[in-house]
Amino acid sequence: METKTFRKGQVIFHEGEAGDSMCDLYMGRVGVYANYGTDDQRLLTEYYPDQYFGEMGLLDHAPRSATAVALEDETCISFVTEDSFGEFFEKNPARVLMVMQQLSQNLRKRTKDYVEVCRTIHEQAVKEGNA
Repeated sequence: METKTFRKGQVIFHEGEAGDSMCDLYMGRVGVYANYGTDDQRLLTEYYPDQYFGEMGLLDHAPRSATAVALEDETCISFVTEDSFGEFFEKNPARVLMVMQQLSQNLRKRTKDYVEVCRTIHEQAVKEGNA
C-alpha cells in the first residue's frame, strides 16, 4: 500500500484514466469533480478523513468517472490496490464495515437521485401532454 501527501489543488487522479486502486483518506479534504478544469466543472462531492473514494476503480478497473483533487495542503491518502486489499483489511478489520457502509450510502443516494430525476421528467412530460 502506497501513501502519498498532496498539496491544495493537486490532482489525485483524472477523470477517464484507468482505475486500479481505492483511496483511503487519512488527513485533509478531497473534492471530486466532473469536467474538472473546464467551464462546465462541477463539484460532485467532498471527502473527509476516514472516508474512501475511488473504490469503483479497484473493483472494476473501469476508467475513473471523475477527477479527485486535494482541497487542503497536507492531504494524506493511502492507495489500496488489489495486491494490498487483503492485507489492508487484515490490519484494519473495522474499516471493512466502514467501506461497506459508505458503498451502501452512496448507492442509496444515487438511487434516490435517479428516482427523483425520473419523477421530474415524467411530471414535465405530463405537463406538456407527452405522457
